[in-house]
Amino acid sequence: MSSVVNEVRDVAYLATATMDEHGVVTGWSEGAQQLLGYRPEEAVGRAVTDLLAGAAAEEAGRCLAGRSRWSGRVALRHRDGHRVDVELLAHRVVADGGATGWLLVSAVAREPWPLEADAPALGAFAQAPCILAVFDTDLRLVRANAEMEAAAALTEDRMRGLRLPQIWSHPDSEKTEQAMRRVVESGERQSLEAYLRVPGERREHAWSVSLAPLKDHTGHLYGVCFAAHDTTRLHQAQQRLLLLNEAGKRIGSTLDMAHVARELADVAVPRLADFAGVDLLTFLDRGEVPPSDRLSGPITMRRAAHRSVLPGTPEAVVDVGELDIHPESSPSAECLAEGRAALYQVTDDLMARWEAQDPARAARIREYGIHSEMVVPIRARGVTFGVAFYARHRSPVPFAQDDLLLAEEITARAAVSIDNARRYKRERMTAMTLQRNLLPRRLPDLTAMEVTSRYLPSEARAGVGGDWFDAIPLSGARAALAVGDAVGRGIQASAAGGRLRSAMRTLADIDLPPGELLTHLDDLVTRLSADEDSEIPGATGATCLYAIYDPVSRHCTLASAGHPPPAVVTPDGTADILDLPSGPPLGLGTLPFEAVETELSEGSLLALYTDGLVKSRDRAIDEGLDALCDALAQPAPSLDALGDTVLRTLLPARPDDDVALLLARARAFGPDRVATWEIPPEPAVVSRIRREVTAQLMDWGLEKLVFTTELVVSELVTNAIHYGQPPIRLRLIRDRTLICEVSDSSSTAPHLRRARALDEGGRGLFLVAQLAQRWGTRLEVRGKTIWAEQDLSDD
Repeated sequence: MSSVVNEVRDVAYLATATMDEHGVVTGWSEGAQQLLGYRPEEAVGRAVTDLLAGAAAEEAGRCLAGRSRWSGRVALRHRDGHRVDVELLAHRVVADGGATGWLLVSAVAREPWPLEADAPALGAFAQAPCILAVFDTDLRLVRANAEMEAAAALTEDRMRGLRLPQIWSHPDSEKTEQAMRRVVESGERQSLEAYLRVPGERREHAWSVSLAPLKDHTGHLYGVCFAAHDTTRLHQAQQRLLLLNEAGKRIGSTLDMAHVARELADVAVPRLADFAGVDLLTFLDRGEVPPSDRLSGPITMRRAAHRSVLPGTPEAVVDVGELDIHPESSPSAECLAEGRAALYQVTDDLMARWEAQDPARAARIREYGIHSEMVVPIRARGVTFGVAFYARHRSPVPFAQDDLLLAEEITARAAVSIDNARRYKRERMTAMTLQRNLLPRRLPDLTAMEVTSRYLPSEARAGVGGDWFDAIPLSGARAALAVGDAVGRGIQASAAGGRLRSAMRTLADIDLPPGELLTHLDDLVTRLSADEDSEIPGATGATCLYAIYDPVSRHCTLASAGHPPPAVVTPDGTADILDLPSGPPLGLGTLPFEAVETELSEGSLLALYTDGLVKSRDRAIDEGLDALCDALAQPAPSLDALGDTVLRTLLPARPDDDVALLLARARAFGPDRVATWEIPPEPAVVSRIRREVTAQLMDWGLEKLVFTTELVVSELVTNAIHYGQPPIRLRLIRDRTLICEVSDSSSTAPHLRRARALDEGGRGLFLVAQLAQRWGTRLEVRGKTIWAEQDLSDD
């Protein structure tokens, strides 16, 4: 194929100068001196208009006004007075101090420079569907095809002789020129990615740039081939995938709706929008069932989160946490009513409609120049939770349909997380309601002990646990204290803990000793665990601590089923952990439960708790027990204040586990409230005992109870003499009721029965039941005690 010589003008030198916004020359190159004859000290400080010839001086200001770049042919005046016509390219630049100015560039041609090529090759070069250009070894443009001219908005003649940064004033142009210099130095190909906006475009384009050395037939390098492909669509698709991937990682890290909303706003700004907000319907605040009716009319929502590229989020109409009313014709209300996302380009007609319905929001749109909006419903599993809205004002590119699809995708991911958080919140609220209903609403007013309690549900994702506690008045002015922890989390654990507490109360009502009570409770848990049809699974592994305190003897009997030991604080302020054998957890049925008896001085403090108080991920249980003793030893004005001190000292703001704490201060009954008789097993002694009981009642000022008490004492003492075994003891206790107790060594408990007309016996207990307010039998380690209570009120 024949070759032709295409003559291309090379460049002798570049003339460059800079000027400020006022048209004063601030920089002057050697090429500018060579072009116009002025030395730098003669040119710098002069007005540019002094260097223009003819009418060019008058048109210069109009040409540059409101532009970032200008090119054209201008007439200049040489130092000796003759006219010089040049092609001039002007770029607006920003100086280091932030001041703006202009860079003026002109290429001065020299003799033609030959470039050998085939004619078809030249045609292919000119018509190639990508940007192609040839630069010489000085990195000045020699040839440019039509795509290059279109991208630069300059003709080949005007670009010839210019370096790439002078054609496109952009940091990526500098980076590309550095790669071109490596091609000249090494003779090897280079490739890179560049991002810059072409003239006439508002969106920045992505370019894949390839650089190759140009060599003649002898292998001599005479230039660099520059090729650039517009990969904007591919780049945008990659960025969307990256944003979706980031949304998948960041959104839904917690089961907190407000936090999920913040994560959605953080993901969207600034990569998708300049401002993003999330408003949630108010039914989520209360954990209610979602509204079944279609949303219409003005809709009230709560601002859950928002974010902006501007500090302080000034575009927002309401602050986070505040209620926001969306009028019926607002984008948010229409989006919720129709159940689909919408894209708005802000126009004058649209602004007029919004100003009539929501002037405050319209004013913010005008103030910050918001030109494009997207509104997306937050909806998952058939339930609508609110709306997310996205806006642009700093980015000049309006939202497109691809952006709307992306916004719908990331909002959908947030909606699923919000629904998960809603379901968790409902389950947690249900479990907490169940837990509170199964725990005592208020502790009884015991005469044996002053008691107070604290219950703190867990803030962990796993939910509320099965911690429980109770205080129970027993016969003989005694008091029972119990605390337990059922395994598991959520509603099932709460229900299991409530079932254990109910069973324990029932066993406590029949006055079982602590060890025996835990044995019965262990049998119950074992049966529940084995019952496959039980709706509430068994609490295998549940722990429990049960204690009985007698204010007359000041003895406290305790037994533990795998539960942390109680703490005791003596009246002098010394706190210590009680050495108590820890039996197996409930439901294992392996070993018996050993009870321990200790004596409590009046004013001593007994602390029962669950392991969440002393054990955590950051602290061993031994350290927690030491911290508990230190906290209990601190002086406090009241038992309630001490409970608050213990929780504040030992627990973080968001505890990992449920915490139950029961504090009890022991009281003691002195001799003035208790009278005791040892009864010989002789029937004749009954009359004497009646007389002594009457005298005691007179001393106590209980004359009204003399008759009934004589009958009760006679029947109970007579039964013990006839059917029991010595030793026999009678005890009267003056409490809120008058308590009459008769104890013997026989373990045979009497039974109430209705005697027939001709029976000689069987009426004693029936008579006691009629005269007493309450009566009962409690089995003890040795023998039994039959007791009866009479009301001391004046009624």
